[in-house]
Amino acid sequence: MRSAERPPMTGARIEEWTGGQFGARVDEAMRIYVRAMRYPDHTGVQRAVSARKHVSLSGFACRAAVLDDDTLVGFGYGYTTKPGQWWHDLVRRALDDVAGREWLVNAFELSELHVLPEYQGLGVGRQLLSTLASGLPHTAMLLSTPDSDTRAFRLYRDTGFVDLARNYLFPGDSRPFAVLGARLPLRDGR
Repeated sequence: MRSAERPPMTGARIEEWTGGQFGARVDEAMRIYVRAMRYPDHTGVQRAVSARKHVSLSGFACRAAVLDDDTLVGFGYGYTTKPGQWWHDLVRRALDDVAGREWLVNAFELSELHVLPEYQGLGVGRQLLSTLASGLPHTAMLLSTPDSDTRAFRLYRDTGFVDLARNYLFPGDSRPFAVLGARLPLRDGR
């Protein structure tokens, strides 16, 4: 496990986690997901089932923001996106053929990146994203995020993400999402 620099305002350190480490704390991570996304609590339980499966996917990578007392305040993870995966196949249908060939090959799907609300705006999300992206062998990173002017959306724009699809409705969520992509390495954006 490697640690990165500590953000001075939070005291959090960014750790590289294996699939086993993430799996051991996935319930805690999904409580952060629920709070950050403002979902009902039961959504985190359902999402934890998927997250446990994700750790075995090719290219799995995870970073965690942890305080000195071992409290998890943020996390980000993903894997190599491939045909046959739920998100990949839905996004492939949303893109035209050229964009699909350009973006969905040798790409890392950022499945989740979330920070507790009280730690948002302090650079934790940016550190999670940048340390996760810096260790990837892929040529691109893809993600979906609520299609609105949020801190997360602004972070993605700052680091080089561009629109691949807007106002996209994923099954099971009534909010429109933006599907974004960035070439690696990410832009610093500070």
